[in-house]
Amino acid sequence: MSWNTQILAWAAAATLGSGVALAQEMTFGGDEDQAYAADLWAVMADAKLVGEGMVRSFPYDGVAPHGMMLETFYTTASVNGHSGALVVKRNFGPEGVSIDEVLADPGKHLGAVTVMFQREDGYDPETQNWFWAKYLPDGTLDKNPKGMALAGLVGKNADVGCIACHSGEDDYLFTTDAMVGMAMK
Repeated sequence: MSWNTQILAWAAAATLGSGVALAQEMTFGGDEDQAYAADLWAVMADAKLVGEGMVRSFPYDGVAPHGMMLETFYTTASVNGHSGALVVKRNFGPEGVSIDEVLADPGKHLGAVTVMFQREDGYDPETQNWFWAKYLPDGTLDKNPKGMALAGLVGKNADVGCIACHSGEDDYLFTTDAMVGMAMK
């Protein structure tokens, strides 16, 4: 085997090996995460937290990556027989959007709905069992630039993403201690 052929063979093996390692490290966006996210969306729709006829609140100034204006709800929910803490954040834009514009036409300015749901013990103790999802306004899951659905352990073991950002907080929540005394464990 020539030197060039050996180098090409090594490079191909390294590429395939890294693909296997990447697949083993993928912590979000798989079929199971997408199915769970669909179940979670249905529960939120039944509770009028998303979709047609959703309850409204007064928007407040937000920051990237969520939105320039936000509405946030803290509650509990039951998904597939498990009750847990639920945080629903509606993300409005574009940059420069005002509170009055969001109040006048929230549907026009809703860019995404980001959600944290505390799953059953054992789901992922490292992240306090939080399940993360980013939905488009119609309930479909948003995707990252690589085409992976944003549901599950988004940003675990990464430098960017939901978990990577929120891991700086003891309870993974930036905005409030509202979950204290609720279903949080």
